[in-house]
Amino acid sequence: MTPLVDIVAQDTIRTKGTGQSIPDTLLFKIQKAQSIITEIKAASKKGYGITRIRAGLADVKATIAPVSVDLKATKNVSDAKSLTNYSLILNDAQAKLTTWRTTLSKSNNDIQSLLDQVLALSTDSLLIVAGNDTTEKKFYADQLTSLKLQLQDAGKRTSARLDTVSRLLADVSGTSLRISNLQTTINERVQKSTESAFQKEASYLWEAPTSLPDRTLPAAMKASYEGQNRILNYFFASSWDNLFLLVLLTGLFFVWVFTNYKTARKPTLRTKIGELHFKHLRPVPIVGSLLVLLNLTPLFEPQSPSIYIEIAQFLLYLVLTIHLWKRFSSQDRWLWLLAGVFYILLSLTNAVVSDSLFIRLGLIGLNAGFLYLGLVFANRFPRQARMYRFTRPVIKLYLLLQGLAILLNIFGRISLAKTLSISAVIGLIQLTGLSVFIELVLEALALQITISACAGGIFSRVNVNHTQRSFKKGLIFVAIILWLLVFFTNLGVADSLFNLAYKLLTKPRWFGSISFTLSNVLSFSAIIYLSSLLQKRIGLLFGESQLPTTDDVVEPLSSILALIRLVIIIAGVLLAIAASGISIDKFTVVLGALSVGIGLGMQNIVSNFVSGIILIFEKPFQIGDYVELADKKGRIREIGIRSSKMLTAQGSEVIIPNGDLIANRIVNWTSNDTYLKTEITLKVNAETDLHTIRELLREEVSQLDGALKNRTPELFITAIGPDTIELKVQVWINSIYTETALKSQLLERLLKAFKAANIQLL
Repeated sequence: MTPLVDIVAQDTIRTKGTGQSIPDTLLFKIQKAQSIITEIKAASKKGYGITRIRAGLADVKATIAPVSVDLKATKNVSDAKSLTNYSLILNDAQAKLTTWRTTLSKSNNDIQSLLDQVLALSTDSLLIVAGNDTTEKKFYADQLTSLKLQLQDAGKRTSARLDTVSRLLADVSGTSLRISNLQTTINERVQKSTESAFQKEASYLWEAPTSLPDRTLPAAMKASYEGQNRILNYFFASSWDNLFLLVLLTGLFFVWVFTNYKTARKPTLRTKIGELHFKHLRPVPIVGSLLVLLNLTPLFEPQSPSIYIEIAQFLLYLVLTIHLWKRFSSQDRWLWLLAGVFYILLSLTNAVVSDSLFIRLGLIGLNAGFLYLGLVFANRFPRQARMYRFTRPVIKLYLLLQGLAILLNIFGRISLAKTLSISAVIGLIQLTGLSVFIELVLEALALQITISACAGGIFSRVNVNHTQRSFKKGLIFVAIILWLLVFFTNLGVADSLFNLAYKLLTKPRWFGSISFTLSNVLSFSAIIYLSSLLQKRIGLLFGESQLPTTDDVVEPLSSILALIRLVIIIAGVLLAIAASGISIDKFTVVLGALSVGIGLGMQNIVSNFVSGIILIFEKPFQIGDYVELADKKGRIREIGIRSSKMLTAQGSEVIIPNGDLIANRIVNWTSNDTYLKTEITLKVNAETDLHTIRELLREEVSQLDGALKNRTPELFITAIGPDTIELKVQVWINSIYTETALKSQLLERLLKAFKAANIQLL
């Protein structure tokens, strides 16, 4: 039994014994005090997240401490990349501190409120029983004494908790202020670095000092490593989820290729597929998967630090070396290895901040070597490669940047020269990797298409060449985006470009009274395009073929496809309108204007659209039915929202507006329980025995596949001449698709039978 229940129970007993009533105010105060004590105990168990925040604050301090030391030690830092990376670290730390400060402020207010209530109750005279008290309170003396002790204990614990939270809040606020100062310093230096990017930062080459830098190369490398290592540790800790998704995607690519190779080796498919010969793809695509991983890395981390990009591209160089080693000639191998050595030397020299003549001459020598390698690469890059049109401008840009790096170095702009040089080299390595990446994915797709086509899958119903061309265009587009992303990141302008693009896309614009942004327009267009593309291709999932078939008989497909297409279009339009940001009242205005347009010149379009909906629900024919409309005969290939497609016997495709299908008379030759009566005209001698002809006709028709056995062929006399009789033969068949073939077979059989029976045809 709880103390409050004990009090109530004892009060009830005492009331019965004394005949006195219990004061309501006293009971209310006792209940309130007990509630406050319970709330304080619950809050103490919860802990307000102090342990977690204290540990996180220690990590933040450890993270920003080296940044502060570096900024103080190098007062004239002009490396824009390092400053940008430090800014990322500080921004993330500031975001955490802001969240913690908000949490601690709320906790501080809550604890202060509880403490105020405890103090108020502790000094409340109503809860104090004096020795000479003659009121009803003397019956609650024990309970009030216990309650007072509990309030004192709760007050001490609450005061201690408030002191802890207040100190932690002050520490968080102080750290936040420190980070704000560091951010201000970094912003000032970034601005200064941007302003002085094209200004002279060192002496001209012919005036450069011949003395070596104060720090040796190993010491400079160690200092650079420590700074970049902090950046990488922060990056991996804050972006592990994106890296996990990248690894997962790479694993899926490996499983996809490995499983397809395993499927292709099955006896049922091996005889159809034959030997597989791919240039880059292997049955166990370990190296290929690594190439996919390293090429897609920038896409999953568009705001990654430049050192991360440099390491990823160097790993890409190593994997490309393994992958292409056997394809290189002996001369190409030496040139490729020389490019790797130059890349390592360039990375090492970038760590040295000095205007020494020897270091600058070394950089110029590396730039000259890269110029030579770029010219060789331009001459040997195959013109038939898929990215050749993109490769030519990239190589020209590479040569231009290396030339500019030499000139900038000569005229004292060392930092900019280093940036341009390393960006050009990484761009060329990435270009090679992306070329192999595209070939890999296209070969994996070709393997999938081959297996699917042989197994009768979805790729057996599509235009393979068109599909491959579409995928190739998409891959080249992704490759261009990846290359530009890495290039701008290494130049240090990626964030500026992202911010500019964000402002352009999100800036409100006005068209009359309608407000919109470019991002709304792009979202609207993208959703409409994707919904249109989906409704065109959705039939492939239901067995609808886009390729002309040589089969005479096509199994009818349900017209549910047209209904699905209608749903996709309506959903796409609604989603596009929602993405456009147009409010409902503005949209009604647009609908009104659209109604006027329909009334003026879009009647036919609306009529065909409504007719398509009628066709969906009435189902006068289905996909695959053989119909006759006016002077056209053929089978229905597609039932669309606005128009339908008919494939004629001559192989031509006729597009018929749905309004014509509703308004005109249609003959459906392949509806349920419908059989076709085909006719043949014969001329025989007047002396011929018609009974013999009937018997021969019945015998030959009974042996034909596709002719109805339960319906006797009919023979009619249509004309009589002096020496001839014209006969009409009518035979019932199962399908109109076999009419021509059955006629040919029947005439061939009758010709042989008539010759054997000495019946002369005229």
